[in-house]
Amino acid sequence: MRKKHLEILLEQVCGFSSPKPSKEQYSTPATVAAELLHYAFMKGDIADTVYDLGCGCGILAIGAKLLGAEKVIGFDDDRDALEIARANAQKLGADVEFVCSSINEVRGKAHSVVMNPPFGAQVKGSDRPFLRKALELSSVVYSIHNAGSAEFIKKFISPSVITEHILIDFPIKRTFRFHTREVQVIKAEIFRIEKR
Repeated sequence: MRKKHLEILLEQVCGFSSPKPSKEQYSTPATVAAELLHYAFMKGDIADTVYDLGCGCGILAIGAKLLGAEKVIGFDDDRDALEIARANAQKLGADVEFVCSSINEVRGKAHSVVMNPPFGAQVKGSDRPFLRKALELSSVVYSIHNAGSAEFIKKFISPSVITEHILIDFPIKRTFRFHTREVQVIKAEIFRIEKR
């Protein structure tokens, strides 16, 4: 599937009905989700079992299934978001399992993890449990972080390594009262991490 076609399909995914600022519940834009997933697909990492940690409304999990992943499980601790994720998956005909679980309680093994964890803007260090758990569960991780995070991530994940990263524009729609613009575009990076 071409990246543009995947993006068009993912535009149909509905976002959070009541996003929580403390959890940094921003919907992952279809452009960003398609970029990450298509890149992972081209590297051969969307074929086997894929986990989406902190899946929210399911855009990465659904996209992984649409690209042909054998088994996809999305994990989140927000029951309302998971209900939206299930409805999104059904709408797009994607057979994805969604599990309500805190990040620290997720178990199992996957070939790849895809995730858009909290950036740590509201609660400092909130991305760390996601990185730690992703490397516990899989050998390859695709994760989105603020631009300029590479040095921190390299140190945090060692001895695992960043094999590649892509600089992207990440548009955030006005979601919370403290947002002053309709759309704020921030620089972010997609990191491909290999467990060592």
